[in-house]
Amino acid sequence: MAEMQDVFTDLAVEGDELDAVVAGLSPGQWALPTPSPGWTVAHQVAHLAFIAHLAGLAAADPAAFEVAAAPARIDFQGTVDARLEEYLEAPVEQVLERWRAERTAAAAALAALPAGAMVPWLVTPLPAGVLAAAGMMELFGHGQDILDTLGLQRGDSDRIGHLVFFGTRTRDFGYLARGTTPPAEEFRFELTAPSGTLWGFGPEEAQQRISGPAGDFCLLVSRRRHRDDLALSATGADADHWLSIAQAYRGPAGEGRKPAQFPRP
Repeated sequence: MAEMQDVFTDLAVEGDELDAVVAGLSPGQWALPTPSPGWTVAHQVAHLAFIAHLAGLAAADPAAFEVAAAPARIDFQGTVDARLEEYLEAPVEQVLERWRAERTAAAAALAALPAGAMVPWLVTPLPAGVLAAAGMMELFGHGQDILDTLGLQRGDSDRIGHLVFFGTRTRDFGYLARGTTPPAEEFRFELTAPSGTLWGFGPEEAQQRISGPAGDFCLLVSRRRHRDDLALSATGADADHWLSIAQAYRGPAGEGRKPAQFPRP
């Protein structure tokens, strides 16, 4: 991959950019429904605050994280829904301030860890950098819902390389979410960065291959666009099937997005 800033710096920058989008919204805009059924813009920001809270605890206070994560390990969606209601009891100005505080604390705590340090997480411990990349995925996906609600276009930078890496690393999540066995053969991913750099992951000789724009790949693995609306191509039956089930997060896949639900840029 091309040389990029460290993932902790980029995580903070991505948070700042989404902050600039929501900071000036009116109360009515905070209440707008987003493409995620039942979620408003306020729900999206509250969810990001809660996930950042968990990440900050994982990095700074693992014992407290274990206490906070216990309900989520039993019923993740139920725990998220309950915490969202708690966050949303406050005015939207306080939701925004809470998100700012939580993401700032999480980014600082993750960056302060020694290189290669492992932190606890909901399923299995992760390297701090990988957890930060997962945070990039959360910002990208929920940020996309907010942008779609407001009719705004995303301006990608090569910072999405961290999410591309994470999306290739989590190739098997789509199979696990559906109770099926992932193929044994590794995939080759060749994805073009916003700068034009070609990013490659996986064995160069692999028969199952995915290629196309890196931004489209991020929209795919965050399930914010249907594969039919993306300029991604697959070589091999397994790779083609994967384009229909890809997701970079554990747990239920959700409804995803329908073909032509959004106009192509």
